[in-house]
Amino acid sequence: MRFSQVDVFSSEQLRGNPVAVVHGADGLTDEQMAAFARWTNLSETTFLLTPTDPAADYRLRIWTPGGELPFAGHPTLGSAHAWLEAGGVPAGADILQECGAGLVTVRRGDRLAFAAPPLIRSGPVDASDLAGICQALRVPESAIVETTWIDNGPGWVGVLLSDAAAVLALEPDWAAFGDLKIGVVGRYTEGPLAVEVRAFCPGYGMPEDPVTGSLNAGIGQWLAGGVLPTSYVASQGTALQRAGRVHVELVGDEVWVGGETRTTVAGSVDL
Repeated sequence: MRFSQVDVFSSEQLRGNPVAVVHGADGLTDEQMAAFARWTNLSETTFLLTPTDPAADYRLRIWTPGGELPFAGHPTLGSAHAWLEAGGVPAGADILQECGAGLVTVRRGDRLAFAAPPLIRSGPVDASDLAGICQALRVPESAIVETTWIDNGPGWVGVLLSDAAAVLALEPDWAAFGDLKIGVVGRYTEGPLAVEVRAFCPGYGMPEDPVTGSLNAGIGQWLAGGVLPTSYVASQGTALQRAGRVHVELVGDEVWVGGETRTTVAGSVDL
């Protein structure tokens, strides 16, 4: 089977978030997919399959080392890039991806961008979860400006801190996370970057995800056009020596999340 490894969300070589993409994966079992995702040990490994929805151009299954996700952002962009590079031709102007979260639109332009899917959980964080978040992040409640659920599949809860420096200073208590998947954001006061973002998700087999499309989509739905401008660039991965740049744009009621994509490994895989 054809194999691609695509670096997503950075214009600098090897400074984004890689996704492993297996093409033509219809014959693989769930067990084979899960085993390969554990073996790659990347934050996500994806499998391109024939769509079951006639409107879709392809179907995508997304696996972390710890299990399957209904949706994830950098795998969506990386897999769309790999599909196009392998000769895929969308039926319309945009690419329509079928995944566990339904149909996701991916548009082409200066860079690939996906339309943020609807949140499956939103709204206030209760006192018990807030206490758990503070413990996991090792911060007092007074350090948190705002929290809300911004879950579009992976389980994200959003945490707004005072500034980007506070985000970069975090040293989480991994043992305290339990099932929490915490996305933290803080503003820069000057320069081309609007915010610094970090994604903590030890339950998925990686303590911190380098650059996270799904989280940035949720943050955009939460803060764009209010706390943040309608169009901005988020930085993520700084703490991991990455240079993630996520382009977020609010158009009407829809948030688009885009970034650079580059194939770094191409070949075949025997599963």
